[in-house]
Amino acid sequence: MSDGEKSGIISKVIGPKKRWRAYKARVKELPENYRTAVEAIERYLMHFVPADSDSAESMFDDLADLFEQAAADGTSIREIVGEDPGEFVKEFAQNYSEGGYVPARARKQLTDAIERAAG
Repeated sequence: MSDGEKSGIISKVIGPKKRWRAYKARVKELPENYRTAVEAIERYLMHFVPADSDSAESMFDDLADLFEQAAADGTSIREIVGEDPGEFVKEFAQNYSEGGYVPARARKQLTDAIERAAG
């Protein structure tokens, strides 16, 4: 795969670097347990490749919005993602894309990370 193809795929998943960096800065400001949950969801979402970069950008911005608001309101992580984080992310991603294949290992990593974050 050429560098152009790789950068095209990466851009399709995360969007422009400037917007990605802004998103990452927002996530970094979250309380630790919310940040842990967002980072776990983010890793899982990398398996879903939206049809265009605008959808990917919106997806990650909306994820940050959701957790920023939840942290501000004191909403628990379990109230956000429920008992099945994989199902939450699947439904969340469907708003932006048809989604992609997610290996069972990735779903277990997500579930374990949310367990740690939720306490």
